Amino acid sequence: QVQVIESGGGLVQAGESLRLSCVVSGRTDGYYAMAWFRQVPGKEREFVATINWRGTKTDYAASVKGRFIISRDNTKDAMWLQMDSLEPEDTAVYTCAAGPLGSMESSLARHYVYWGQGTQVTVSS
Repeated sequence: QVQVIESGGGLVQAGESLRLSCVVSGRTDGYYAMAWFRQVPGKEREFVATINWRGTKTDYAASVKGRFIISRDNTKDAMWLQMDSLEPEDTAVYTCAAGPLGSMESSLARHYVYWGQGTQVTVSS
């Protein structure tokens, strides 16, 4: 049974930083890419960032590029999202996902098999 567990969400003021963590436990299908998505009630889920298995390829949504950094440590089955210069528009539930993509990464939710429950990030103005 694969479990994906996020942590690190919270309430911050605009301009501050947060670091989200994601840990994958259990047996996954080979090499897996990981990603962060976010969702606001009433809106569609939005891609935030992705990283491939080796950590050599990353991709970001235009809205977070230059402010967020995704990283991972496979020895710990963990991934992080460093979020700097947070804006009220970043307020959402952030969800971690993992998928068997070999050496690739992907911004498409349908490529991911394992999903966490999400962690709330709230940025006040």
